[in-house]
Order: sequence, then C-alpha cells, then structure tokens
Amino acid sequence: MEIKITKTTSPKVKPKKGEKLGFGHIFTDHMFVMDYTEGQGWHDARIVPYGNIPLAPSAMVFHYGQEMFEGLKAYRGDDDKIYLFRPDMNAKRANNSNQRLCIPEIPEDIFVDAIKAVVDVDRDWVPSDEGTSLYIRPFVIATDEFLGVAPSKTYLFIIVLSPSGAYYESGLAPVGIWIEDEYVRAVRGGMGFAKTGGNYAASLIAQVKAHDSGYSQVLWLDGVERKYIEEVGAMNIMFKISGKVITPALNGSILPGITRNSIIHVCKEWGYEVEERKISVEELVAAAKDGSLEEVWGTGTAAVVSPVGKLRYMDDVMTIGDGGIGELTQKLYDELTGIQWGKREDPYGWRVEVK
Repeated sequence: MEIKITKTTSPKVKPKKGEKLGFGHIFTDHMFVMDYTEGQGWHDARIVPYGNIPLAPSAMVFHYGQEMFEGLKAYRGDDDKIYLFRPDMNAKRANNSNQRLCIPEIPEDIFVDAIKAVVDVDRDWVPSDEGTSLYIRPFVIATDEFLGVAPSKTYLFIIVLSPSGAYYESGLAPVGIWIEDEYVRAVRGGMGFAKTGGNYAASLIAQVKAHDSGYSQVLWLDGVERKYIEEVGAMNIMFKISGKVITPALNGSILPGITRNSIIHVCKEWGYEVEERKISVEELVAAAKDGSLEEVWGTGTAAVVSPVGKLRYMDDVMTIGDGGIGELTQKLYDELTGIQWGKREDPYGWRVEVK
C-alpha cells in the first residue's frame, strides 16, 4: 500500500516526562485517512496533520450510526523500540464488526500497515513512563449525504493516536462493579459482538447510575432472561471460582476481546482449567457467599487487567477475597504488560515491532 505523508508544519508541544496524561484527552500531530468509494474500493491512503474532518450535516453516520471503531496500543520498550500487541487480531475483529454493519471490509494487511505507518510517523509521541502507552483508535464512518436507511456508498477510515496513562486513575487498585438489573446493553442477533458506538451509547444510562452509587463500571446481564453474566461496559469479565477460571462464553452479544483471548491462552498454558460457559448471577452470588469466589478481574485493551474488589447485585454487596488484588490477577497483569512493554519473553509471538 502506498501512503502519501504530509507532515505538520505546526507541531504540538509533547507532554513532558512524568506529566499526568489521563486517557484519551491528548492527540498527536498526525492521523491516517483513507477513502472508500463504491466501485473503486479503498483508496488514497494518506497521513496528514491531525485536524477536523469536513462532513455534511446529512452524512449518514450522524443519522443512522453506521460506524465501527477499534482500540489497541503502542508501547515503548526499555530498548526504546516501539511495539504493538496482536494487531492482526484487531484487524480481524474490525472486519467482523464491518460485516455486521454493512461496511466494506478492510484487507487485514492494509489495516495493520496503516497502524504501523502512522505510529512510526508519530513514534516520538509514544511515552516512556511506567504504565504509559500510545492509545490507537482506528475507526470507519459512513459519509454519504443521504437521509435514507441503507448502507452508505462512501466511507472514511481514520486512525488517531493518543498518549495515555493508566485507564483508571487509581491504577491497579481494585474497582467496584455494579451488576445492572434494570437496563440491558445487547441481545443475541444484535450488535453486541461488534465495536460500534451504538453499543456504548446504550450503556451510558446504567453507567451514570452506577457512578452515582459509587461504582466504577457496569456488569451487564443477558438481554433475554436477565440472569446470565455477559460483560462489563469497557471490559470482558473473568472469575476464579474453586480454582477454575470461568468467563462467559461468546454468544453474539459479547465483544470477543483480544485481551480476553490472550488471558485464556496464558491461563491454559499455566495449567488452569478454563471454562467458557454461561454463568448466572445467582451462581455468582452463591459463590461469593460460600467463599468459593476467589478472584474477579476485567480484561480489555485500555485497562489490560483490572482487579475487582467489590460487586453489587440488588441488595447483595459482595467483597471479593479481602478486597485486594488476587494472586492470579496480579500474575496475569504482570505477564501481559511484561510482554507488551518488552520486559518479558514473548513465547506466543504476540509482540510486533514498529520499524
């Protein structure tokens, strides 16, 4: 793929070493842009200065929500090299979302090469402080000027970059999670497995309710029976019950997380029995009450591994273990982040250098 590169003439001031970055607030000097036109395919790949996108008020993305996004990170290793983590998986998942949303697929090699190219141009923006990274947000939006419910015939594929600190300001401190018993996020046959804005818009009302009650995240139940655990708003969820690692099976309404996949692989390598299956909220409450619920953690690109210290469901408030970080949770966090930052050997071939 040929990519035209136009460098900015007004570079931004980069964050200083040690500066608090937050998450998703700061953006680098450049972005990747590529057009799609029906009959022509994807074309005109370019890296340009970060800036606003000219769109008509009638652009279909504003009215019918036809859009897809992904999320991954670039890491600066101790050797000063820049690494990605399993970007091929993001490319595959992006196309799964595209298929569901009637967006033209992006060839996987083009998707990954585009990420490498724009990260390489802005490699000086990849922070080096402990726990920091460069968040990468590829997305596709429908751009046809048409007020009709139909797939667009034109699209933009864009990648923006954001130097970021820890997703949670509290770092790896255990979070409290609210198990939602009123609203639902997704149902089988819908778009729950896709990374699309509508899924996240649907989650906001419960997220606000949870925050108002002092909880960091919402854990969703299935949309039909309202009894089976699905996923957290920004993460997949895992439980260690009586020595086994249990996580909800992918059923079409749960995002197939790349960190989730990696954790399952590592746990099996370490000899843990892993079950991907239905788990009811009643089973979870019972395990918490009889002490067999040993650890709970979330998995996702942004937080990597997020320990859960407390769960709330209706009138039950469950403290997990002693409310601290579980032994396996900590071990998994150290293993994955060690691979991502190049601090540990990568026996799985997951780390990809940006050259």
